Amino acid sequence: MGRAFEFRKERKMKRWSKMAKVFSRIGKDIVIAIKEGGPEPETNAKLRAVMQNAKAANVPKDLIERAIKKAKDKDTSDYKEVTFEGYAPHGIAIFIEAATDNNQRTVANIRSYFNKCNGSMGTTGSVGYMFDHQCYFKINKGDIDPEELELELIDHGAEEVFVEEADAEEQDQETKIVIYGEFSSFGSLQSAIEGMKIEIVSSGFERIPNITKTITGDAIAEVEKLLERIEDDDDVQNVFHTMVEG
Repeated sequence: MGRAFEFRKERKMKRWSKMAKVFSRIGKDIVIAIKEGGPEPETNAKLRAVMQNAKAANVPKDLIERAIKKAKDKDTSDYKEVTFEGYAPHGIAIFIEAATDNNQRTVANIRSYFNKCNGSMGTTGSVGYMFDHQCYFKINKGDIDPEELELELIDHGAEEVFVEEADAEEQDQETKIVIYGEFSSFGSLQSAIEGMKIEIVSSGFERIPNITKTITGDAIAEVEKLLERIEDDDDVQNVFHTMVEG
């Protein structure tokens, strides 16, 4: 269990505790995937991954069907995936991933959050180097040997394979195996896992901080105020930061 595992255990994403926000995010992911690669999961790897995540998050079937219908509508605006970088108070770096149909609106909103919470919005590359962009896959452990699985997947880009015990707060109580690799290895790992006839429970991408800063007391509250503002924005998909609570 390495740095990626510790990061996952440490980070408490308020976004994922808000079910309505989860549904909204996945709905947008479905639209983006279909617009990019078509409506058939069999031939659209990105859509296949989103549908797996929708199932893992218990997204209602009718919401999924509405998202698919929306994506097929030619009048539906295309979403542009954009990123923002900046600093919260006390030198905490923040990296934001968003998907928007109005970039001017999103830029203005993100800038206002930084300004109102004593942060500073940076330029592209200002904090990105502080994060490793990685992909991950979660599968049910069952009778799978993690060490043997790692040997099978290492040539496909797997860098870290470990067992993650079930979260008491999750509905799915099965023990999972988590596989991490570089961002660019997503397609290769996805194909390899599916080729082994192993069902992928969920997958995605994370930016794991390679530089962190520990803060305490009121400083944490100041940073969290900005994080909460950003995470609540409808255009924001993911927020990553370098804060460690001391």
